[in-house]
Amino acid sequence: MRALVQRVSEAAVIAVDGQGAERETGRIGRGLLALVAFAPGDLSEALAGMAAKIIDLRLFPGPDGEFDQSLRELEGELLVVSQFTLYADATKGRRPDFANAASYGQAEHLYEIFCEHCQVEIPGRVATGDFGARMRVQLVNDGPVTLWLER
Repeated sequence: MRALVQRVSEAAVIAVDGQGAERETGRIGRGLLALVAFAPGDLSEALAGMAAKIIDLRLFPGPDGEFDQSLRELEGELLVVSQFTLYADATKGRRPDFANAASYGQAEHLYEIFCEHCQVEIPGRVATGDFGARMRVQLVNDGPVTLWLER
């Protein structure tokens, strides 16, 4: 599993259908945006560990301005968006290869499990994108603070 995590002051995801109709699927205030992707060998146990890792990362300033608080301590929100392109391999040629990403069905299942783990960690504070949909992600990166995580 791979995740690109950004500290945000706000973020939203809008799904766009084939006719251009839009609908907001998730919106958060202060917290983290996690763009996530899955590989064929990912296991549920690793997903639980990644959920806890993201939620407990100390990425928010405490009273002294240092990275002292986690999402859990801050009581912030989490927006989880699936993004298989995190597994792109662009080492050869100009067209990325996505062979290292999990298949659509497997990735959808893993995404659902991951989101469930996040909900268990911080109930009521997790918003999601729409798996497999064309989406527009709007965010205000706070810091900016952006981390790449892999399990």
